Amino acid sequence: MTSGECRAGDTAWLTKCAADNVPLSALQLFWEESSNGDPSIQSKWDYVTTLSHISGEPKEAPVDEVLNTTALFSEASWTTNYGVLTIFTEFQFVTAKYGIAILMTGFATPIVLTVLGHLPFMTGASDKLRHYLVYPSVIGTYHVRPLPFNLGNSPTIGHAIFILFFLTITVVLTGVSIHSTQPHSFFTKYQEIMNLTMLRTGINAFALPLVILFAGRNNALLWLTNWSHSTYTLLHRWIARIFGLFTTVHSILALMTYKDIGAYPVEEKLPYWIWGSVATVTVSIMLVLSGLYLRRAQYEIFIISHRWIYAAAAVWMFDRLMRVGRILKNGMRRARVTAVGTGHVRVDVNGIRWSGEPGRHCYAYFPTLKPLRPWENHPFSVMPTYMLQLSTAGLTFFIRKSAGLTRYLETNPSLPILLDGPYPNNATSSIMECDRVLLIGGGIGITALLPWKQAHRNVKLAWSVKAADSALIDAIHPALDTLPAVDKDVRIGNRLDVRALLESEEAKGWGKVGVVVCGPGGLCDDARVAVVSMRGRGVWVLEVDAYSW
Repeated sequence: MTSGECRAGDTAWLTKCAADNVPLSALQLFWEESSNGDPSIQSKWDYVTTLSHISGEPKEAPVDEVLNTTALFSEASWTTNYGVLTIFTEFQFVTAKYGIAILMTGFATPIVLTVLGHLPFMTGASDKLRHYLVYPSVIGTYHVRPLPFNLGNSPTIGHAIFILFFLTITVVLTGVSIHSTQPHSFFTKYQEIMNLTMLRTGINAFALPLVILFAGRNNALLWLTNWSHSTYTLLHRWIARIFGLFTTVHSILALMTYKDIGAYPVEEKLPYWIWGSVATVTVSIMLVLSGLYLRRAQYEIFIISHRWIYAAAAVWMFDRLMRVGRILKNGMRRARVTAVGTGHVRVDVNGIRWSGEPGRHCYAYFPTLKPLRPWENHPFSVMPTYMLQLSTAGLTFFIRKSAGLTRYLETNPSLPILLDGPYPNNATSSIMECDRVLLIGGGIGITALLPWKQAHRNVKLAWSVKAADSALIDAIHPALDTLPAVDKDVRIGNRLDVRALLESEEAKGWGKVGVVVCGPGGLCDDARVAVVSMRGRGVWVLEVDAYSW
């Protein structure tokens, strides 16, 4: 292949690029960017100077001969090239529109479904559809609990429909409007179709803004819809897999096309090919490193492996700026850390004046625990401190010590802490509309449930604690004492029978019952299955406050 340096200094080539009936400004721009195939190499003459070196009437360019004189394209060659380039320009325009359509599908669908759910005639239908779409899992009773061998988290049927819909739209818009234009200046029909499909998959792979948007804590869709952060996190993972699939297909088609036309030995040395290969390999590595088995084992490695791609994303920057803004607003605080038994700690942060609304969580940073990794943070459900003791302002959360940062938490009267929050878990309006709210918790899941006690006039609490964690009951008892004995069921060392709890509430004749569950994955999934099994037996609304990382 002729190099840019060769074209830039070759008189025959430069004078051959001259043209008539085109504005001089357009010709000069083409000259600077494309005349020698490499815009970084300056040709020996500008366009006007080149014209002055054309003498006499150029003849038609010879076929299959070395070009060493000023020559004209043949009419047939010009017509073919013009047709090919015109249609290719239209193809690029259509492809760009399809790429935007894919992004808008992912962004607008949650908004449209939220608006539909608020229409007057949809109220009854929404209550019924929840039992068929929102609550049931695609695979058995797994949702919050990971699948065997940590293969991941099963989506609900509603999640699966969205994922399948998005994948279908993406595949359809990848395959339509791809047409062969023969005769072609460069490709056979087979090569042309492969090349166009390669280009289309490359553009449509860039669902990247959605991948980043859905992962953000400050995702604008959290404000515009009633979908939860955990839902968007799950969809983030699936759209990332689709993005990875199309990236891989794009790269394979590019390799096949350029090998078929014999250009691969030249193309593989060009910067775009090298960096495209790097990107493909990186995406493949990220898909592997994002598996649940690694997220659970080495969460920090998982986070670091994502950072290369965030830097280029405006959505990522907005999310991070919002996080910093929330942290600065809350300021550097001092937390009082108190041991609760051997496996838990209570963390009290004075002076925080957040509302006592239920369904809120925050991300806590303990920068002095691991000074070399001060960015580490974890989400925790929060409750107002005044629910446990006399206090004018402050918040409290309970933490189970496990692997990672939390294992370093020990009794400390003044531990530096940064807070990013508060953030909503799920929309609370549907629960607040219920006649009765059943709170089901396990272990430190009680933290997320207690604020509901103040928010709703008619609640019942069912809470189970392992025998080894019974110290939690003593730590929580001031808040428990405000509930009538008939409306609380606290068990030590015994599992809750969720189905029996629901049937008990059904027997009392409530018209609409809300079920809020927070605790281990098994308990959350049991509650989901139990609520689904109650369809047709009154109206049930489920909210699961859980983090499925």
